[in-house]
Amino acid sequence: MSDLRVIAIDGPAGAGKSTVARALAARLGLEYLDTGAMYRAVTFAALRRGVLDDAAAVAALARDVTLEVGEHGVLVDGVDATVEIRSAEVTRQVSRVAANSAVRTELVARQREWAKVRGGGVIEGRDIASVVFPDAELKLYLTASPRVRAERRVAEAGGDVDEVEAQIAARDSYDSSRADSPLVQADGSRVVDTTGMSIDEVLGAIEGLLQEQE
Repeated sequence: MSDLRVIAIDGPAGAGKSTVARALAARLGLEYLDTGAMYRAVTFAALRRGVLDDAAAVAALARDVTLEVGEHGVLVDGVDATVEIRSAEVTRQVSRVAANSAVRTELVARQREWAKVRGGGVIEGRDIASVVFPDAELKLYLTASPRVRAERRVAEAGGDVDEVEAQIAARDSYDSSRADSPLVQADGSRVVDTTGMSIDEVLGAIEGLLQEQE
């Protein structure tokens, strides 16, 4: 994978990964992949088919489903699920699907193929630097305080800040303690705490880290 130009961005929910990754990709002239949207897409498909409680069926679905995740939205078996994958129900269930080892194996293979076809990209998720692209050109771990992350989520989608903060804390615990590819700061990752920072300030910090490596 070392011949690919991959910027790997990991971090917990609400840390600003998607916003930062999309903007960074535009600045660097690279394509952008939100791997979390892939897990959400599989969760959406499992809910539609009523198989969420059957781990083997969810794994089979992950292998068979047609996914298109890009700048203009998310298609699941040809159905536009861009809005639905961000629903409260998908958000509640996605960690269960992401903890399924067979699902992860399939989606990691798809993520590596995506980068291979494009010669790299800015790729964000929870195990990109630790598992998917451990040889990435730059490995970043974006984080922010739980309160700030909750406030960002509420600004985007509405809700009660206290409730969202509690949900984020629960997801952090689940994602960090799962057996397969837990959320961790990978070896060699540079931590960027986005609390109190604007997008331009975050991008400036990342560009500085890239220049250090030249």
